Amino acid sequence: MAEVETASEAPVLEVEDLKKHFPIQSGMLKRTIGHVYAVDGVSFSVGRGKTLGLVGESGCGKSTVGRTAMRLLEPTDGKIKVSGTDVTNLSKTELRPYRRQMQIIFQDPFSSLNPRMTAGEIVKEPLYIHNIGDDAEREEMTKALFDRVGLRQSQMQNYPHQFSGGQRQRIGIARALALNPSLIVGDEPVSALDVSIQAQVINLMMDLQEERDMAYLFIAHDLAVVEHISDEVAVMYLGRIVEKADKKTLFTNPLHPYTEALLSAAPIPDPTIRREKKILQGDVPSPINPPKGCHFHTRCPYAEERCKVEEPVLQNKGNGHIVACHLR
Repeated sequence: MAEVETASEAPVLEVEDLKKHFPIQSGMLKRTIGHVYAVDGVSFSVGRGKTLGLVGESGCGKSTVGRTAMRLLEPTDGKIKVSGTDVTNLSKTELRPYRRQMQIIFQDPFSSLNPRMTAGEIVKEPLYIHNIGDDAEREEMTKALFDRVGLRQSQMQNYPHQFSGGQRQRIGIARALALNPSLIVGDEPVSALDVSIQAQVINLMMDLQEERDMAYLFIAHDLAVVEHISDEVAVMYLGRIVEKADKKTLFTNPLHPYTEALLSAAPIPDPTIRREKKILQGDVPSPINPPKGCHFHTRCPYAEERCKVEEPVLQNKGNGHIVACHLR
């Protein structure tokens, strides 16, 4: 990829070798005695109108990737580019215009909303912060957003506790849309909702993406949801991406043993189809002291001596299907 790109050619979001290490401190002097390697060298890009699904077990670093990419957490190392502009080291003031381009939908639709503000005030707040329109224009914009996400304008005066879980998540979506962003990070946005409500919210997000040509970084556990909404899927394990491909390729021809195990554990809606279960042995290693070589070798049924000492690099197996495995 060329160093200089025009804004129209550049991906909406691009991260290069992104790392986020949390220090472990001890004693009265708060000496650093180690680090949690939450994200350890992740690279990907998301183009306009596209969705990248990010999957993996709990604790693999998915949410940390999303929050660090938005600079809600400061990166330890690596680069973050928004529409071709490197925003990694921008000050809070310099970053402010790019905040309008990047918004997030949080996992818990209740704790992410201020209980002391009405739903209308919550959705309207980004417009005040970025000084968009006058009071009358903000009111009209907020009404239009409520209409678009399937809420009644009369509900603008209600407080978060007066809504159901699905309605609260719609408020979160409306708030994210208020600034007309080019990128939305969905941090497991439907995992706290009932299945029927999940479908409604996912379909709403897909309709909004088609209307506004937005990019999504969609973080989730549910592989069926990821397959439904994503264009590409990246699989994370212990702070690293181990495989990435378009969704059809990844779900029909997984190459990494960890991806195989994740897919074999996913339920199939057709009871006549039987699939061999590939049960992973052992627990996920600690991100404080990850295994040397391939991080997955302690649980991999195919691991060889090389896997224990040599770290695999991501290799392109054709058509953008990349995998980090010595055996594939």
